[in-house]
Amino acid sequence: MLAVPILLLIARPGLRGRTKKDLLAVVAFGIVLGLMNLSFYLSLERLPLGVAVTIEFIGPLGLAAAMSRRRRDLIAVAAAAAGVVLVNGHDLSKVDWIGVGFAALAGVFWAGYILLSAETGRRFAQLDGLALAMVVSSLITAPIGVATAGADLLHWHHLALGAAIAILSSVLPYSLETLALRRMNPAVFGILMSLEPAVGALAGLLVLSQRLSAVQIAGMVCVVAASITVTRTPRSEQRDL
Repeated sequence: MLAVPILLLIARPGLRGRTKKDLLAVVAFGIVLGLMNLSFYLSLERLPLGVAVTIEFIGPLGLAAAMSRRRRDLIAVAAAAAGVVLVNGHDLSKVDWIGVGFAALAGVFWAGYILLSAETGRRFAQLDGLALAMVVSSLITAPIGVATAGADLLHWHHLALGAAIAILSSVLPYSLETLALRRMNPAVFGILMSLEPAVGALAGLLVLSQRLSAVQIAGMVCVVAASITVTRTPRSEQRDL
């Protein structure tokens, strides 16, 4: 919620002169953004951070493969699926399928986020579209947050912590992604995104003391390698970009 006023102060977006298609694009972007965050945080209640991020990453990986006609991309998706199985452990009876479902749902919304972020970026300058989408997103997440935390949200400690989380988990990453995609090759950006499962596992270890087994780490490597395979552009295609 606190990310909204911060972004509005930075971007100061206006609606004057906007078409109906512009508004529909930003509303759709905001809905997907809110559902993506909600699904992901629900998955974190049941799964380690590294596991949740790895499963979620199947969304953009599948999108990249779906937009490609190369046979090797289908092989990469199969390798990623195997990696997800390894990440969840060899004993399927111990898998928290509800958590896996939330993480997978977040991945689907992440794929939608990528498509709608690009569409909104074409229609709005700077961070205007993102700021407006965050307003729409807050209409989904804010009622749930208020219902869950209640009056505790008004405590100064929670407000300070919430502001820090808003900046680090929403304002900075979403703003930097929006700006980066306007300045770099999408293929290169995709390769950098493939580091997220590893970064998530490292953050889970350092911040939350969540340790992964060797099998789970191997599964994570499969997903990262599959992502690099899908997003890697042949030299002949790079010259055309």
